[in-house]
Amino acid sequence: MLGNLTGWHFVIIALIVVLLFGATRLPALARSIGQSTKIFREEMKTDAPTTPEAGTTTAETPADPAAPTGPGTSAKP
Repeated sequence: MLGNLTGWHFVIIALIVVLLFGATRLPALARSIGQSTKIFREEMKTDAPTTPEAGTTTAETPADPAAPTGPGTSAKP
């Protein structure tokens, strides 16, 4: 899909971006994206997945999957 783009296409896209955001706001926009990326990476490193210890469960026992559920169903054995 992007194989048909030439250098002129990228120049035109860059000019449109400059017209939309303005030359003075582009460095601030790039800085903001960089800071957000840095914070995201740091948070991903600190939020390592934790595994529950053996013998401790926090989830409730699952319901019987064969039991009928929904309106109009009865729990007759």
